[in-house]
Amino acid sequence: MSAPVVEAAPGLDRLDLPIARAVPELTRGAATLRRLGVYTPRQALFHLPFRYDDFSDLRPLGDLVADEKQSARVRVTDVKVEAGFGRRPQRVIAHLADDTGSAEAIWFGRRFVERRLKAGDELVVSGKVAMRGWRPQFVSPDFSSAGTASIHTGRIVPVYPLVGGVTQRRVRELLARVLGRSLRDVQDPLHDDERAGLPGLAAALKAAHFPEDPDEVRPALDRLAHDELLALQLALAQARVARGGQRAPRIPVPSDEIGTLEAALPFALTNDQHLAIAEVTADLGGELPMRRLLQGDVGSGKTAVAAVALAAVCRAGWQGALMAPTEILARQHYLGLAPLLEALGVRGEFLSGSLSPARKRAIHDAIEAGEVEVVIGTHAVISRAVAFRRLGLAVVDEQHRFGVSQRAALQAKGQELEPHLLALTATPIPRTLALTFYGDLSISTIREMPPGRQPVRTEIRDRGALPRIQEFIAAEAAAGRQSFVVAPLVVESEAMAAASAEAEATRLGAALPQLRIGLVHGQQKPDLRDVTMARFAAAELDVLVATSVVEVGIDVPNASVMLIEDAERFGLAQLHQLRGRVGRGPHRSFCILLSNADDPVARRRLEVVKGSNDGFAIAEQDLELRGAGNLLGTRQSGLPPLRVASLFDPHHLELAERARELAQRLVTADPGLTRRPELIRLRDDFAPRDEEGDAA
Repeated sequence: MSAPVVEAAPGLDRLDLPIARAVPELTRGAATLRRLGVYTPRQALFHLPFRYDDFSDLRPLGDLVADEKQSARVRVTDVKVEAGFGRRPQRVIAHLADDTGSAEAIWFGRRFVERRLKAGDELVVSGKVAMRGWRPQFVSPDFSSAGTASIHTGRIVPVYPLVGGVTQRRVRELLARVLGRSLRDVQDPLHDDERAGLPGLAAALKAAHFPEDPDEVRPALDRLAHDELLALQLALAQARVARGGQRAPRIPVPSDEIGTLEAALPFALTNDQHLAIAEVTADLGGELPMRRLLQGDVGSGKTAVAAVALAAVCRAGWQGALMAPTEILARQHYLGLAPLLEALGVRGEFLSGSLSPARKRAIHDAIEAGEVEVVIGTHAVISRAVAFRRLGLAVVDEQHRFGVSQRAALQAKGQELEPHLLALTATPIPRTLALTFYGDLSISTIREMPPGRQPVRTEIRDRGALPRIQEFIAAEAAAGRQSFVVAPLVVESEAMAAASAEAEATRLGAALPQLRIGLVHGQQKPDLRDVTMARFAAAELDVLVATSVVEVGIDVPNASVMLIEDAERFGLAQLHQLRGRVGRGPHRSFCILLSNADDPVARRRLEVVKGSNDGFAIAEQDLELRGAGNLLGTRQSGLPPLRVASLFDPHHLELAERARELAQRLVTADPGLTRRPELIRLRDDFAPRDEEGDAA
């Protein structure tokens, strides 16, 4: 008997009911979904796979190939359980046979598997095959009864992001139940002529979760990518309309004043810095709020441009604020900016959540009284307790690491007049992407590097070179210099053969016991992470083992070696950013890209980094080489964090341009989208999530 249909309350969409109400038979399963952050059917529909395993190729056992994902229809001839002992987990081994041969299936530490298997069972088994001598072996495969339809075997199988204690099998079963009940309630927000040949939304969601055929996946993901890009463009288009009625303080900066400020800096500016300052100060003189993105490589001098802009604003009687994503980066900005501002007669203060309550209250009072002219800090700058007297300019460093709401909160500190906004990024963005995704921002670019910057020698090595590399790191430490070691994962993973920061810190500690080694990653508490990075910056550690959290936010002129393990797993922009952590002082510096990848495209990508120090050229080649990239799950540093669309997919860039044109047309006709509430729903469903720490 089917479960009763639950009606939603008036004004509430059934897709937004709690799952236990909308799908009553999943009362217990709803608790599991909540652990994944999924509370409603709508959230379940958009909890998308990050990849697919193709188990649709059903092969005889005699035709199985090593190191490939395959399926086979088999008969179980025997099942045995080997008890674990010491550090060895329990193993369940099933012996399999068909008319062409035999094989094994093995599961490690999987409780209750043996209860679901017995001799004589006819199964479809799907998984990766290894060879154990002459016999093929399925390692931790999924299985289902032969002759029955299954979402786990013998087909294109979705693979979802998980949390500890939740299995792929359980998530697939729960989502299949939710989709079966909820897809009929999905309303397509786009008219046929607006879809431009893409599938309907309900059909796309069904195929994105459980495709019947490999050819269904790409069109489904293209439709979801289009909607995600349209959501972004609708938000940008509406923001442009909203800003049309906003006014900012007019802060004209005479050219002789600019010359005075630039002359007060203790170093000569490059031509690109002069041009960027001219563009920023021209914007400050207008009534419309400046929204400018200043992009430039690590060490190109963006901070100097921000210093001149902040000083110009303060000398005109306004206040400035600079917000950075981490305390250590905020402190570095303060240490670098405060002397420059002081030389220009401007008082700056550092503000973070780690200060004592009494110190914070004193700074809050001074800001409100207008005595503090520039506040440099973390998220504490936008706390409710902070009230500016006359905020004229807000500077946001590494702006993609802040959410829209956080940037808006900083701008809201301007009260009647909206402060001008200058966003900084050290991630070079290819022009095609910048026009599409930052079309609402004016862009200034610094390509020239200040004189005196040490070139970094970049080499590609395989893991066989590790002993010699460790000797080199030890020699650099003996000479008083420091090294970074970066790994792609936080902890070791059975699902991914890649170096982990925790394992590398342990290994290096054993191999180089004479060195002081620290560890940082995104799963640590921010306080611990900041303390460890501060110790490294203070030369209290010889080696810092880390994930990509050190991509930005730590300036250590004494660091001379950057070792990046499994370098092929990083984007080229990331590799270039990481390389920029060294070569900042007087010492010769080295970046070592460690990789055992046989993939010729991966090797070509690493050669691009080795052969160029131009971040913009690297970003353009990355876009070229990565092509479609992963259909799902591609993270692109420095750009909006998208769940479905890949900014390295030329077709998705075309979809982005189409979405931009459609959004502009829709918002021009109906600025509030009041006549199309379903588009507001779409915008909210696909709102880009803020970037977090490590994914591993």
